[in-house]
Amino acid sequence: MAATIDSQGEGRRLTPGRLLVAAAVALALLGLLALTFRIAHESAARALTERLAVSAQSRVQTLESVLAKQRAVATVLSDDAAVRQALAQPSQANVSRVSEKLERLQEQTSSAVIYLLNRDGVAIAASNWHDPDSFVGSDYSFRSYFSEALLRGEATQFALGTVSRRPGLYLSHDVPVGDAPLGVIVVKVEFDAMEQGWARAAETTLVSDAAGQVILASAPGLRFAPLPPAAAGQVSARREVPGAGWVLWVRASSAEAARAALLAAGTVGFLFTLLLGGGLWGLRARTRAVRRAETERRYRADLERAVEARTRDLSDEMRERRAAEQRLAQLQGEMVQANKLATLGQITAGVAHEVNTPLATIRLLAENGRHMLPEGAPDLDRNLGQILRMTDRIAQITTELRGFARKATGELGPVPLKDALDAALLLTASRRRAQDIRLILPEIPPDLRVMAETVRLEQILVNLIQNAQEALEGRADPEIRLTLQEDGPVLRLSVSDNGPGLSPGIAAGLFTPFATSKPEGLGLGLVISQEIARDFGGSLAAEPPRAGEGATFHLDLPKAA
Repeated sequence: MAATIDSQGEGRRLTPGRLLVAAAVALALLGLLALTFRIAHESAARALTERLAVSAQSRVQTLESVLAKQRAVATVLSDDAAVRQALAQPSQANVSRVSEKLERLQEQTSSAVIYLLNRDGVAIAASNWHDPDSFVGSDYSFRSYFSEALLRGEATQFALGTVSRRPGLYLSHDVPVGDAPLGVIVVKVEFDAMEQGWARAAETTLVSDAAGQVILASAPGLRFAPLPPAAAGQVSARREVPGAGWVLWVRASSAEAARAALLAAGTVGFLFTLLLGGGLWGLRARTRAVRRAETERRYRADLERAVEARTRDLSDEMRERRAAEQRLAQLQGEMVQANKLATLGQITAGVAHEVNTPLATIRLLAENGRHMLPEGAPDLDRNLGQILRMTDRIAQITTELRGFARKATGELGPVPLKDALDAALLLTASRRRAQDIRLILPEIPPDLRVMAETVRLEQILVNLIQNAQEALEGRADPEIRLTLQEDGPVLRLSVSDNGPGLSPGIAAGLFTPFATSKPEGLGLGLVISQEIARDFGGSLAAEPPRAGEGATFHLDLPKAA
């Protein structure tokens, strides 16, 4: 009994070896916690950055949509007959009619205010004409958006209103008559609702202009101040607002990532502690069991040796049996997989044979039949030629299907012009065949590339070819002619038809949104195509109409270096 007590006391004594093990375990735990914190923090920071990037992109798209709509309002009003008449003959009736029209447009487009300035910069009509603080009669000649619009045709300026004292973006467009502008139409856009929506979000949103000054912010106190640097512990996302020269910033504290990292490290530490405690408990139980086994072994040494020998034999036998079963299962699995692959290869070969063999047979028989035709059978010869063309078409379709699943990246890069034109011609071929349209194409080198994006370039070409085909509806000798001109860094692809041509009225509003002569048309195809061409750094324009000479459209694109 005394020996047993001494043995237990020996087991509880802290030896240098046990202290070293305990120190190693503690260091391993600290290292594991530090590594877990770092990995979790980096993952949470990446997730936060991605979320901010998505939020910034969404807000940029909202801003871009608002600016595009309001620019369209200014552009349409600059070509309005009532607006021009009010500037040319500023009678009370003409001015009142324009003010009422601007008031209706302001309500429909959610603009802050729309007003018309004469050549001297004085407001003669405004959407707030009936309000006490109406802009009518106010002099805005000192505003840069007025002077720049007279010089360049359009301008933008973000400033504080002199009457309303409210900040906003002023979009201006001249009202030309001939070569001289009569005045300027101005649309003011306020972003209070948008900023209030940003303020309800957890992150901070800022929009700065080209000079680095904050013009929009989720916190109004930051407006009209220099863009503040990101604070320590902040994560930010940056996106440019296309066409405005603005930059949108979304910033958020990284404390959320730190909390997530601490939670992950705490969870790992808790689990490690549980595992360590369970391991120590198991080790201690095992130690007690070993001691009991050692005590029993002293009394039953012979029996234990016999049992140990028999157990060793049984264990070896069981290991050998398990190894044999595993080898058998592995061989069976390999045989099944080999059988599957063989079956799949047979099916694939059979499908290829079933498609290619009849196709080759049909082509061979058609060619033999054509050689064996007697003279004077043009109908049979034409039918056999059609069969040969159909076999070629089937082969072409098979090739196209293997190269399917193309997806646009949305980024500009070198695009083979011939490939894009071939794709557009393929998409419009069915209607062209139905109308029996003659198509004349230029020689385009396969290595001729333009700076564009494949899908959107095909969209422009399809739109131009479809318009030409629609213009040839019912014509006895329809013809579409494509020509190519290379002039320095820019090439011009022209699409011409011999249809009735463009009337002066249609030609004047050809690239105006929603202006169309088709009962089922929306009037957006050429407008969108022109915008895409501008995005590529090129242009899309129509030749001046000439009676009886059809219509011609010129697509200018920059060459790829």
